Amino acid sequence: MRHEGAYYYVEAGDRGIDVYRSERLTEPKRNGVRVWTAPDTGWNRTNVWAPELHLIDGRWYVYYAAGRSGPPFVAQRSGVLRSVDADPQGRYEDLGQLDTGGDPATRADDVWAIDLTVGRLNGQLYAVWSGWEANAATDRTPQHLYIATMSDPATIGGARVKLSSPVESWERGTELDLQEGPELLRNGDAVFLIYSTRESWLPDYRLGQLRLASAAADPLQPSSWTKTGPVFSRTASVFGVGHGGFTTSPDGTEPWIVYHAKVSTAPGWDRVIRMQPFTWRADGSPDFGTPAPTGQAMPQPSGQCR
Repeated sequence: MRHEGAYYYVEAGDRGIDVYRSERLTEPKRNGVRVWTAPDTGWNRTNVWAPELHLIDGRWYVYYAAGRSGPPFVAQRSGVLRSVDADPQGRYEDLGQLDTGGDPATRADDVWAIDLTVGRLNGQLYAVWSGWEANAATDRTPQHLYIATMSDPATIGGARVKLSSPVESWERGTELDLQEGPELLRNGDAVFLIYSTRESWLPDYRLGQLRLASAAADPLQPSSWTKTGPVFSRTASVFGVGHGGFTTSPDGTEPWIVYHAKVSTAPGWDRVIRMQPFTWRADGSPDFGTPAPTGQAMPQPSGQCR
């Protein structure tokens, strides 16, 4: 994300979370700081995945997934960290696990959840994530997109609603049907949820899109969203394109997608970070084009010093 003249990039690895700060969009992994390390015991002691950095009401929050065991990855849940001060690379406190389904009184049966993101719509803060209908003994369990209201940035305050399921032909995988990695994207009054679908470890991982009917539509109603896809897919040389995030060029004039792709068609999660600018269609929806091949000449982001 871009904030006060710098880009902040967050990543998980080695049971911890790192935040990087760079003035250059095209060099995101500079000046990295480990802001949190998983505890040795507890629900979030291992398998730290997919952190997201958000600035909400003057405080920084990192939403992440973690588990107590795996593989198989059947214990993944979503949690949240909050900055102690206004520094995104400073100290964070762990506020615990988020309520992603189950009995809110006991929290013992919270349902599997990853890739949680947050955003405000019409003044209300919402959480959107990828989850299972019920906990299972295998991680080859279909994943759906869920949404819920939040009473504050660390508390899911309403019951989860299943927003979307992988039912279209272009979403159906060869090994698993899933939707994950939801990201809110706005263009004026137009609101989109861009998500990943098909298997993340295979070359046909891709992006789909949900569009909110209007600025006044209820996000908790699945009928308020229209699905389109795929909106970003592999090419002959770029594979497994997914879990995209969005930012702008330094001068704010160009929207950019930052995503990961596989280094080969072989199954697995050997991936690299890629980025490129995109445009908006006449109807306000994003046009991501096709993944730019490695080695293709590309202009500097507008406003970035050479």
